[in-house]
This record gives sequence, C-alpha cells and structure tokens, in this order.
Amino acid sequence: MSRPRVLVLFDHDWDQIGFAAHRARYDIESLGFDLFSFPNNARLLNFSIRRFVEGLQQRYSGEFAAARLSAVISNQEQYGALAAAMLAERLGLPGTPPSAIVRLQHKYFCRQLIGQVAPEANLPQRLLPDDPRRLPEAGLSFPLFTKPIKAAFSVLAREVADLPSLQRHLDFGRFEEFIIRRLIRPFDDVAFDYLPERIGAWHMVAEPVYRAPQFNLDGFVVNGQAHLLGVVDEIMYPGTQAFLRFAYPSKLPWSIQQRAFAVARKVLAAAGFSHGMFNMEFFYCDRRDELKVIEFNPRLASQLADLYRKVDGRDVHAINLALMSGEDPLALPRLRPLGGAAASFVFRCFDEQVPPAPAAQGRAWLAVNEPEAILMTFPKSAQGLRRELKWLGSHRHGTLNLHGRDEQDLRQRYQQACSALGWPSPY
Repeated sequence: MSRPRVLVLFDHDWDQIGFAAHRARYDIESLGFDLFSFPNNARLLNFSIRRFVEGLQQRYSGEFAAARLSAVISNQEQYGALAAAMLAERLGLPGTPPSAIVRLQHKYFCRQLIGQVAPEANLPQRLLPDDPRRLPEAGLSFPLFTKPIKAAFSVLAREVADLPSLQRHLDFGRFEEFIIRRLIRPFDDVAFDYLPERIGAWHMVAEPVYRAPQFNLDGFVVNGQAHLLGVVDEIMYPGTQAFLRFAYPSKLPWSIQQRAFAVARKVLAAAGFSHGMFNMEFFYCDRRDELKVIEFNPRLASQLADLYRKVDGRDVHAINLALMSGEDPLALPRLRPLGGAAASFVFRCFDEQVPPAPAAQGRAWLAVNEPEAILMTFPKSAQGLRRELKWLGSHRHGTLNLHGRDEQDLRQRYQQACSALGWPSPY
C-alpha cells in the first residue's frame, strides 16, 4: 500500500525536524525557501503567492501528475499558511479556507472581528498614517504599542513613550522600506480578494499599552469542531517585551484556560475557520480578572509543538499530518511522556555583541546528555543583526527546547546545557 503523499511548504527549523520523524508513514515532499537567509531570500524580489500556487497546482494535478497529493501543509506565517490553504482549496484537499487565513492574519480586520464576537477580550486599535510627518495630526495618546498589520517574529512591534519616539521608530531608510514592502506585497496581492476594504498590510497600527502576563493557546479544528491542545506561558526578559522562554504546562488556573478557549471558539467560528491548526496569544490580568487577545495565528506554532510531546506524549506534527490528510487526529495514540515540565528557551542579545556559536564539544555534550533537546542557532550578518536590533530591540541567536522531571529539574538541566554551550543562562 502506498504512503499518503504530503507536500510541506516552507518547512524550516522545528517543522523540518517534526515532520521528518514521520517519513516512514508519509511520503513527504518539501518546497519553499528561507526568507531570512541569503541567497534564498533574494527570491523575494519577484515572489508571488498567486504564481507560486498556480505553478504547484499544475505540477500536482492533471493526467501528468505522478501521484495525487493527500495533503498540503505549511506552518510558516509569512506566506506558507496562505499558500497551502489556497492550494488545498484548488486541489480539493482538506484545508483551512483561505478567507479565514487572510482575515486572521490581517491584524486590523482580525481586531474588528474580535470586537464583534468577543468585545470583552478585544483591545481598541487604530491605523497610523503612512507618513511619520502626519503623526501629530492623529491625536494619539501615549504611551502606546505599535505593530505592523502583517509581520513575523514581532518585527517592528514596540511600545513607544511619546511622539518623537514613534516618529523615529517609523522613519525607515530606503533599503529598510524596500525590504518591508517586499515582505508584505505577496500577502496583499492575494488578501485584497478576501477583505472588505483595501487596507494594505504595510500599515502600522496603534493599541493601548496593556501590562499583564502573556500566554499561548494552541489547538486544532476538525470539520468545524475546535479542540484544545494546551496553554503555554510566555516569560519575558526582565524589563522587556522580548521572550525569554515558553513554559509548559501553564500555571494559569484551568478555569482561565477554558475562558480563553471559549474566546478562541467564537473567533474561529466568526472567521469561518473550519479545519486546521491554530495558535492564539493572550494577556491575562489577575488583578482585573481580564483576558485580552494579543493576536491570532492561523497555523501551528511549531516552536511550541515539541513541548506537548515532552510533557503530554502528544505528537503535534503527527496531529498536523493526520488532520490535513483527512485522517482522524483524535485517534492517534499518545506516546510516553518524557517529563513533567518543558520549555523553549530563547537566547538573545540587546546590543551588537553576540556569544560565539556553540563549539563541537558543546553540541556533543548536548547530544549525549540531552538527546531529546532541540537546539537552533540563527547566525546573522552584521547588517542583518543591526536591522534586527532596530526592528525588535534585540536579536535572537539561538533557541533550546528541553524537558525535566519538574520545573526545578528543568532549570538545573538548562543551566548545565548553557554552561556546555558557552551561553549565558538568564532563567
């Protein structure tokens, strides 16, 4: 019996590892390029989601196709999730409706949708003028939080204290503006087919500053029925908005997790999200007993998938494959859990100094002592590093996913791993 043929688009980093473990069960093909590494990112100069999908449709359909696809999957935020949804629709495969992907990725229209179905969980938002010189006319209240309508990795998302700070933040050089526009244009070329108004994704939006702990809610929808995977806490570097670690299981009370899931179900239904993986980010203020949606990501949060495997024995990439192949993801058996706590640690710097990449002996130590760990490194050019510092206020140079018997054991193993890798351990 032949294996189901699955096309995975833009699978890098955690997805590459997660899907590779299932090649004995599925015939997996990978296509796409890395947006953040040269020379692959040079393809952005003439990339079109529409042309990309049309080419794949011709390749995988018709009498000359070697074998029909069973599924098309992508968890890449920038282009992959939308391209996979469009291709699945054209080939008659299980998938998320492209209209739902667009509505939820477009932060302005997603906010409008949340305001309609879950106003208690919404934050007010307004569009900012394209020209920083027109900002004084906008009548803004400071401090505020600004971010692009469409971005990845929190690029350009930042709290600003006053008007001059906002003007500096939005004052892009020609090359910076060119990069931003090129990153956004493929989305806009398609998104306007599904949106009620032509509001380009290059616009920046402003929201009130909301200070409260953050968490991720992960789940999937099967034929319109939403299922909760779990909730992961987000812990920041002290005094910043930069992620230090993502910790599972969450310390949030179960009742709060269920309230957040109820909000998610309302948003999913209103967006027409009938099938697929999803991730939501929330604030929860214990003092005011308030939940507020930060953003909705209509795809799997791949960096977090491994945490569910380590603690619950749930292979989220297996769920992703079954779901998009038209199989029953709820029928999958659970694996043996590895520990009682897990986290994805993020290593970043707040200046241009970068710790050296882990030496071979550090990687060898990790392979022997933490064989289930997942280490990622993100080398950058000097120019790319400076750009990331400006856009994010810090730059990420590595991540490490680990587990432990409990939180104390996890912390000890993390510190030992940091020592072996030669990296600081700001737990």
